[in-house]
Amino acid sequence: MTRPTPETLAHRATPATVAAAAGAPAVTAVSPTPTSGAGSLVRSLEALGVDVAFGIPGGAILPAYDPLYDSKVRHILVRHEQGAGHAATGYAQATGKVGVCFATSGPGATNLVTPIADAYMDSVPIVAITGQVPRPAIGTDAFQEADIQGITLPITKHNFLVQTAEEIPRILAEAFHLASTGRPGPVLVDIPKDVLQAQTTFSWPPTLDLPGYRPTLHPHGKQIREAARLIAAAKRPVLYVGGGVLKAGATDGLRKLAELTGIPVVTTLMALGAFPDSHPQHLGMPGMHGTVPAVYALQKADLLVTLGARFDDRVTGKLDSFAPDAKVVHADIDPAEIGKNRHADVPIVGDARHVIDELIAAVSGTAAGASAYEPWWALLNDLRKRYPLGYDEPTDGTLAPQYVIERLGELVGPDAIYVAGVGQHQMWASQFIKYEKPATWLNSGGAGTMGYAVPAAMGAKVGKPELQVWAVDGDGCFQMTNQELATCALEGIPIKVALINNGNLGMVRQWQTLFYEGRYSNTELGTHKHRIPDFVKLAEALGCVGLRCETKAEVDATIKAAMEIDDRPVVIDFTVGKDAMVWPMVAAGTSNDEIMFARDVRPNFDEDDL
Repeated sequence: MTRPTPETLAHRATPATVAAAAGAPAVTAVSPTPTSGAGSLVRSLEALGVDVAFGIPGGAILPAYDPLYDSKVRHILVRHEQGAGHAATGYAQATGKVGVCFATSGPGATNLVTPIADAYMDSVPIVAITGQVPRPAIGTDAFQEADIQGITLPITKHNFLVQTAEEIPRILAEAFHLASTGRPGPVLVDIPKDVLQAQTTFSWPPTLDLPGYRPTLHPHGKQIREAARLIAAAKRPVLYVGGGVLKAGATDGLRKLAELTGIPVVTTLMALGAFPDSHPQHLGMPGMHGTVPAVYALQKADLLVTLGARFDDRVTGKLDSFAPDAKVVHADIDPAEIGKNRHADVPIVGDARHVIDELIAAVSGTAAGASAYEPWWALLNDLRKRYPLGYDEPTDGTLAPQYVIERLGELVGPDAIYVAGVGQHQMWASQFIKYEKPATWLNSGGAGTMGYAVPAAMGAKVGKPELQVWAVDGDGCFQMTNQELATCALEGIPIKVALINNGNLGMVRQWQTLFYEGRYSNTELGTHKHRIPDFVKLAEALGCVGLRCETKAEVDATIKAAMEIDDRPVVIDFTVGKDAMVWPMVAAGTSNDEIMFARDVRPNFDEDDL
C-alpha cells in the first residue's frame, strides 16, 4: 500500500511529495502553456499520476470531458454517480492510491453524498470533482444548482469551491495531499462551469501552502515508554487493532510486535487481513458479531493496546460496561479520536507504522513472549475450543449461506479480493473467509452502505486487474447498484458476484425474529416467492454470465465454473434459506457480557478463572 513519506506531512508540501502521496510518478516540470480551466484540470490529474477516474458527464462538468477525451487518464462511464463514488473507494482501498470520481452539478453531485460519507467514515482517500453552475448564478437557485460544498462539509476531510482557473493546479495538488496524508479521507473539489471554460495557463508543479495542516507522524517518546511500562506490568493484555494499521501499511510491524510480546490480537471489521487469520495469536474479530474469544478478551483484559481503532459502538457494545478493568493505550493519527469514546490512560498521537516500530524498540529488552501470559492464554484457548465459529445445517433442506461463503473462501483462496455488501452476508464473509493478507477484504464498515459491493468491486478490479475480485452481496444490496454490471461488461472488468439470495432483507429479518416477535414487516423481497427479478436473466441482460446454485452438492462446481470465466463478469445466484442467522451476537445497546453464542445460548465465563 502506498504510504506518504514524513516530508508529505509537513504543512508546506512540495509537488514531489504531493505526487508521492498520491501514488504518482516523479514530478516533471511543465512550462506555462495556454489552455482552458478544464484543460488545466485534466493536465493536473495527469501530473498527479491519476490513471483512472469514474464518473458521468452533465452540463456543468461537460467542459472537463472535452480534454478528457484526449487524455491518458482512463475514464470509466458508470451508470449512477453513487457507483462512481464507491468505485473510487474500492480502487483506493485495493491499491492504497487516491481514487477519483466525477459528477455534474445538482443531482449529479448529491448522488455522490453517500459514497463520500462512506469514505469519510472508513478513512478512504478519494477526490470527488464536481461541476457547479457558473459563478454569477451561484445562489440564484439556477438549474441543477446545489451547494455541494455546504452539503458535504460534515463528511469531507476538506472541500474547495474553485474561484479562478489559475488556481486549479494548486487546489488539485492540495486535494490529493489532504486526501492521502494524515488520516486519509475524501476531499471534494467543486468547479463552476465558467471557471472550466475560462482561458488560463497551465504550469506544473504548483506551489502549495497549507498552514495549520500538520499531522503528527512520530509519537512522543515519553508516551511510548509509558505504554511499554504498562505492557510489561499487564497480566491480561490485548492488541486491539483497527483499520488505521492497514492505512499505515503497518502490518509487518504488527506481526513482529505481536510475536515479540506474545499478546493476543483482535482485528476489527475494518482491519481484517492486518494480521493473518491463521496465526495462533489471532482471536478473530470483536464486537456485535465477533468471536466469543475476541469479545471475552476485550471484556476481561487488564490492558488494551489500541492501534488505529476508534472504540466504535459495534465493538464496545454498551460503552460504560466495556472492558471495565482495562487500562487503555490508545494510538491514532487523528487526535480527535483519542478519548472520544473511552478515556485513554496513555494517549499516543502518531502514524501507526511509527507507533508500532517504536513500541517494538521499547519492549524488546523486556518482552517475555507468550510464556508471560500462560494463564491468560489458557483461558482464551479454552474458549476457542468451547465456542468455535460454526453453523447448523438447515433442517428444511435449503442451502446454508455460511457453507456457500466458507467454500468460496477455500476454493478461491487468500490472494483474491473479497468485497462485501452490508448485512448478514457481510458478517458471514467476515467470519467464514480467512484473510491472510492486507487489502484483500473491502467493505463498508462505518456507514454500513447497502449497494457498496458491486461498484467497489469494480473499482478494486480496475486497480488490481491481475487478482480475482469477488463481490459477496445480498439480494437486497444487489438491487441497489447492480446496474454497474453493465459498466463492467462494457469496460472489460470481469468481477464475480456471489449473490446470497435469501429472499429477504436478512439482517432486518433476523432482528424482527429476535426482537419483534417474528412480525416480518416489509422484509420479504419477492426474489424467492416470485423470482422477481430472476437474477440469472438479469445478469445476462447486463452482459454477464448468470449461474444459479440451489443445493449443497452444486456449490463447488458452480464456484469453479465461475472461476474459469475471465472475459465477462459472472453472477451466481446462490438461493439459500431465509432463516439462517448470524451468531455470535451482542444485541444493540447491551453489554458485551451478554453475548449470545446461538439463540438462547450464552457462553459460560468462569470468573474464578481470572
